[in-house]
Amino acid sequence: MEYYLVKWKGWPDSTNTWEPLQNLKCPLLLQQFSNDKHNYISQVNKGKAISLKDNNKALKPAIAEYIVKKAKQRIALQRWQDELNRRKNHKGMIFVENTVDLEGPPSDFYYINEYKPAPGISLVNEATFGCSCTDCFFEKCCPAEAGVLLAYNKNQQIKIPPGTPIYECNSRCQCGPDCPNRIVQKGTQYSLCIFRTSNGCGWGVKTLVKIKRMSFVMEYVGEVITSEEAERRGQLYDNKGITYLFDLDYESDEFTVDAARYGNVSHFVNHSCDPNLQVFNVFIDNLDTRLPRIALFSTRTINAGEELTFDYQMKGMVFKYSSIGVQLFQYEEYNQSRKRPESKDLNQADIKEEKK
Repeated sequence: MEYYLVKWKGWPDSTNTWEPLQNLKCPLLLQQFSNDKHNYISQVNKGKAISLKDNNKALKPAIAEYIVKKAKQRIALQRWQDELNRRKNHKGMIFVENTVDLEGPPSDFYYINEYKPAPGISLVNEATFGCSCTDCFFEKCCPAEAGVLLAYNKNQQIKIPPGTPIYECNSRCQCGPDCPNRIVQKGTQYSLCIFRTSNGCGWGVKTLVKIKRMSFVMEYVGEVITSEEAERRGQLYDNKGITYLFDLDYESDEFTVDAARYGNVSHFVNHSCDPNLQVFNVFIDNLDTRLPRIALFSTRTINAGEELTFDYQMKGMVFKYSSIGVQLFQYEEYNQSRKRPESKDLNQADIKEEKK
């Protein structure tokens, strides 16, 4: 089926859409487009657009071939973008962008919104207790029952240090969806873009809107497997140079999240030694401390267009309080390293990946 990129009259380029031929009821415009395309390719083949030496004549048809491949790539990426937005269950939109090369959508990646348990693993998403608060911000709530502090301030920003678990209100609680202790479960609130990086890091993720510091950004999800299976897969992944293994070692090391084939936008987030995202363990309906949910929060204000990254070594940012407010300080104690070499510069990595 043929698709055409349509520029809508009176609308910006950002609203352009790919439409199948049967949706286009404008034969004159289609004929004009066909003529323009034919003339353009003819000019390229005749050397009108560029000057080539005789020994480089083979480059002329290559340029025309590139134009066709680029058009097909745009169609494939648009379809993938549409599929991602059909599958996601959160507010923020997902966009896909590649202005670097001809790489298309990954062929063996399936978008999921929550953990996918491997055969033999059971995820019991049913809380054993819930609060009866009328105002969870001021009353003794789920975090207090779990022996920890409420994780958020009135602005829905995280106020606890990394390594401290987050206990949100759950399905047994009597509070409503606007409860200040229901943040991660609402999902990503920002529009994000999966984009092809120009520095050789493959795909990456950038935000299309400004994100305030200490705000929830996304969850890290994937297939939940045993640590033994993770060791086996890790050896296979090492040979291929791609691994997305994340140990769930908040209390024990029985399980690992593998986002190689099943995952969400976080699958494409790259590593940085100076990250703008930080990992936190979260418990909502599943209170099994062996199976925390993994949430990524911003460590600082992230501007629109900026790439999102986190440190695969899990070195954190501590939130310290003073009379002038919250400040951030590096600390080295918290490191959930899996000790699997990712490269010469990353010797202790919880996640190892090299996206092709």
